[in-house]
Amino acid sequence: MPPSTPRQTSCRAPQVFHRSFGNGPRPVLAVHCSLAHSGAWRGVAEVLAGDITLTAFDMLSHGRSPDWDRQGNYQLLNMQAGLSLLTAPVDLAGHSFGATVALRMAMARPDLVRSLTLIEPVLFAAAQDEDPAAFAELEAASQPAEAAWASGDRERTTRLFNRMWGTGEPKWTDLPAPARAAMVRAMPVVMASRAVLHSDANGTLAPGALDTVTMPVQILTGAASPPVIPAIARSLCRRLGAAHTEVPDAGHMLPITHPAETAALLRQFWRMH
Repeated sequence: MPPSTPRQTSCRAPQVFHRSFGNGPRPVLAVHCSLAHSGAWRGVAEVLAGDITLTAFDMLSHGRSPDWDRQGNYQLLNMQAGLSLLTAPVDLAGHSFGATVALRMAMARPDLVRSLTLIEPVLFAAAQDEDPAAFAELEAASQPAEAAWASGDRERTTRLFNRMWGTGEPKWTDLPAPARAAMVRAMPVVMASRAVLHSDANGTLAPGALDTVTMPVQILTGAASPPVIPAIARSLCRRLGAAHTEVPDAGHMLPITHPAETAALLRQFWRMH
């Protein structure tokens, strides 16, 4: 399912649900990962509650936001939705696919981004030259979900994707039915974003595209994540002049599984900037 032609449009931003955590003086905007929702930031926000006011929004087809109508470019529509919530500079953070949205926000409006934190960014195309073996391993590991999607089995696709990137606990069959349904609902936008993530269809890595990202940037990854993740981190660190920290014993879902460690790294970074 190819995305539409990438462009920075000036059309009205989608209306999305958003919520705030904490009452501290430092404003933060956070973008969640695929198959999750804005509440995924609760653990991190609670640790930092006295320091920050964290606003998080539900991406299209997630949480309480409307479904993507298959019109326009999914990544860039979420970029527009996030930017529409900003009236002054914030510290911006994103996790997984949300990190790619946050990066596009920083590219489009660097004047509104005081600092940028990318947690486990899944811009897989960045790893293709950095570590071809890791990229090939990712492509092979993605094939079962791709095959399930091609066969029309949406729930199996979701289960396989969740097994690949989730924590493994609880098991799919042990998840509450509403949680499974929410993830199945979001799966079409995951599959629609494949070319954006695997082939850089939106041109994030094109020559000069990242030149506007001049604010301080850090990248956080989990030590137990698949090899493609540190390869992406190395590539982006080189392009952005970013700092990289690997969180011990953490995997892809580190903001959720390791909120205290994530919060401590955010606090340290923000105090420096």
